Amino acid sequence: MLGLLARDDRGMESLNRNTSQGLVAVTTCYGLAGVLAALWGATLAATDARLGLDPGRLGGALMALAVGALMAMPVAGRLADRWTGRRLLQRTLPTAALALAGPAVVPSAKLLALSAFVLGVQFGALNVALTVQAVSVEDAIGRPVIARMHGVWAIGAVVGGATVAIGLREGVDVRALMVAGAIAFAVAGRAAGARLPAWKPAGPRPSGAGAAVGIEATTRREPQPALVIALGIVGATAFLTEGAATDWAGVHATRVLGAAPYTASLVYMVFFGAMTVVRFAGDAVRARLGAAATMRLAGGTAAAGYVLVLLSGVLPAAMPARVGCATAGWALAGAGIAVVWPIVISTLGAATARTRDRLALATAVSYSGGLVGPALIGYVAARATLPVALLIPTGLALLVSMAAPAILSRVMLDRRAADSSAPRSRPVPTAAAR
Repeated sequence: MLGLLARDDRGMESLNRNTSQGLVAVTTCYGLAGVLAALWGATLAATDARLGLDPGRLGGALMALAVGALMAMPVAGRLADRWTGRRLLQRTLPTAALALAGPAVVPSAKLLALSAFVLGVQFGALNVALTVQAVSVEDAIGRPVIARMHGVWAIGAVVGGATVAIGLREGVDVRALMVAGAIAFAVAGRAAGARLPAWKPAGPRPSGAGAAVGIEATTRREPQPALVIALGIVGATAFLTEGAATDWAGVHATRVLGAAPYTASLVYMVFFGAMTVVRFAGDAVRARLGAAATMRLAGGTAAAGYVLVLLSGVLPAAMPARVGCATAGWALAGAGIAVVWPIVISTLGAATARTRDRLALATAVSYSGGLVGPALIGYVAARATLPVALLIPTGLALLVSMAAPAILSRVMLDRRAADSSAPRSRPVPTAAAR
């Protein structure tokens, strides 16, 4: 008996090391993905100047990137089923890095669009792989950690953007910068992928149970596709709201408030600074309040932020507080929207046994918000005004606050109903896998 207990203790100790290693490895991959995103986004202006693009051709390249990503996501979900999420991430992180070399060296706008499409395919598959692995780690650890991983992604993006800015300021050619970054981060991505633990497949765990141990397979009712799509729409509102800030916060500061360009850059930084800080705190808040209450608070905070942004535009032009009011609004918007997508994927991952397909579907629906949102705001702004267009993310943030908690509750009710009807299973010392 003592020998059996000792073997169980050694098995649990090994499992804990496995999950801790998985947390560090996947978080590192998130940070690398943030740097890769910056190596693309922060070099766009230099690539635009190198090729002499006009806004239409540059927009075409951005559309090709988004279309490639959306087309790849459902395929990536099926590949994760065939290969496992671990192998998918091990393959997509280096290949996404190498794909940056294409836009770096192309000589024309047409080839830029083609290379951007290829890069989008890689980025789309990488996003699915990261999400699947993040859900695996959170299941294995038994506590919220996904928001923190997205916080590390944001830090990676900031570091990557700063590196690009310094390199370009020192006169490094943008092509050399992107190719060197592609090679360096392909090597780093391969090294990080090699540290991902090979989790053994296990069945879904009971509601409320910490997943420090695996559970033998049980019969499990999957969430209805309509609920999965509804969760994806909640995620789409988050990406649309984030895209509104990314593309239009600075423009609002200069065109509506009359601020200087450097002030507009500061507004942009405040939004992402607030988002990053809250992502590191968001897991603890969700663990304390629950997913539905946290989502209600998040949507309300983001909506309040957009109200301040809109209010800044109607204050008297002579008031210096106009920019301060808008800056505070963007900070609240970033803080509120920061945890929406992490909660969506964590809830979906906890509620389904077929996580890969469901996550791929929800991810594709969600990222469509980031594709459509900024263009929709620009369309409305061109035909009305930018403040009128910003009513769109304001209303969507309110919708998140009011509707998302009910959707989350319905998903978790279905999960608990399925758990209560499933036969009891015996815990076994294996980590959850995707």
